[in-house]
Amino acid sequence: MQEIEIIDEQPLTLSEMKEKLGKINKEDLSFRATKSLEYLKSFGKTKPEKISEKKKKIDELNIQRLKQTTISKIIDLNPTDEDSLKTILSVDHITLKQEDLKRIIEVIK
Repeated sequence: MQEIEIIDEQPLTLSEMKEKLGKINKEDLSFRATKSLEYLKSFGKTKPEKISEKKKKIDELNIQRLKQTTISKIIDLNPTDEDSLKTILSVDHITLKQEDLKRIIEVIK
């Protein structure tokens, strides 16, 4: 079996992944990829333009502890309040100041 070399790794939101898988011909997708695409069509509802806009705005907040993977999770789950956001951040053991939480929620809304 040929070894695959990973050149670049970038976290994607559900909608971005749906867009990437959607560009591949359905006959070329494996069973798993087809099932993933079905799942993504159900849950990846955010428009790609809005995603890139939200990512850019969250990056502009200059919150040092937020990584791209965490930002993608936040955009996917679209928290509506600070408690929901804290729950998402707790998975990666991230704690933020109350003012930073409020700023993120404002961007997501």
